[in-house]
Amino acid sequence: MRDYSDVQHPCGNCDFHDQSIWQPVSGAALPILNRGFDRLPLETSQILFEQGEENSGVYCVSRGLIGIRSCQDDGKSTLLRLAYPGEIIGFRSFMAGQPHHTEAQALIPSRVCKVPRHSVRQILNRSPEVLGRLADRCIQEIDRSHAHIIAAATRSNTERLSDLLGRLLQIHGRDCADGKRMYLPLSRIDLADLLGIRPETLSRVVARLLNDSAYSICGREVLLRG
Repeated sequence: MRDYSDVQHPCGNCDFHDQSIWQPVSGAALPILNRGFDRLPLETSQILFEQGEENSGVYCVSRGLIGIRSCQDDGKSTLLRLAYPGEIIGFRSFMAGQPHHTEAQALIPSRVCKVPRHSVRQILNRSPEVLGRLADRCIQEIDRSHAHIIAAATRSNTERLSDLLGRLLQIHGRDCADGKRMYLPLSRIDLADLLGIRPETLSRVVARLLNDSAYSICGREVLLRG
């Protein structure tokens, strides 16, 4: 029997290795993962996959920020959620064996790691632990949807906007003399989509946030005073 101890895991040096769905892959499945593994740089606004496109693999966001959108026939779209570094996308259409029901777009310069569909199938046959981790991600997505519904019903729009900006600042912000600062990677329409409110309502929510918190917003420059 061949010894695969000398085969390096492609996620071995990643900050998200322990949480990666590919972390359990070992032995004879490891060369399969390596052969199919690809790191894809994305420019701002670049589309990773389109709504209605056939699934070609499973992706992990290793850097940047990906917007998951639902596109309408009239050309308009709604930003449903954000995929942060360490998150897996494209797995729902893989699991269902269906085309993508959403579009994935880079909101800032990003990078995703892709494992093609045929490689994923082979790996699942040899590493059932990976299937368990994929199932966990499905459950996490359901839980996230439930949490979003509960937050919309129990928390104010101002609180939810503060939470969203805080999460983005934590990942994409930079320390400065007067606090933490970032260039907001989302438009006002995108922010309204994520909060489930109308753009004109967002203006009032932003005004309340600026009056009641340490936030300062000028255009897309966001400052959280420390």
